[in-house]
Amino acid sequence: MTQPPNLTRKLVLEDPQRAPDGAGGYTETWVALGTLWAEVKSLSGRLAGDSVSLQKYRIILRASPEGFASRPRPDQRFRDHDRLYRIDAVAESAPDARYLTCFAVEEVSG
Repeated sequence: MTQPPNLTRKLVLEDPQRAPDGAGGYTETWVALGTLWAEVKSLSGRLAGDSVSLQKYRIILRASPEGFASRPRPDQRFRDHDRLYRIDAVAESAPDARYLTCFAVEEVSG
C-alpha cells in the first residue's frame, strides 16, 4: 500500500478570462475559481534566458469529475501567494481516480 499524498499546500485555481479592449484586441485577467489543498513536489529546472528560469513541479490534489470547475485544466494556473504555477497537463494519478496529478511550470525572473 502506498502512502496518500500530503495535501498541505493551499493553492488557488485560476482561470484566464478575456475581455475586449476596445481596439480590436483583448485583455486577459485571471479569475479565482476556488482553493484546493495539494502536495507540491519540485521536479527539474532549466534556464530559459539570461534572467528567467523555468522550474517544473508535480502537484497532486483530490480528484474532481470532468467538467467540474474544481478540476484543473492545462490552460489554467495555480497561485500560491506570489508564486504562479502554469498547468501543462492533468492526469488521474491512480486507477481508483482519488487524486489528480498536475504537471506545472513556475517561471522565475532573476
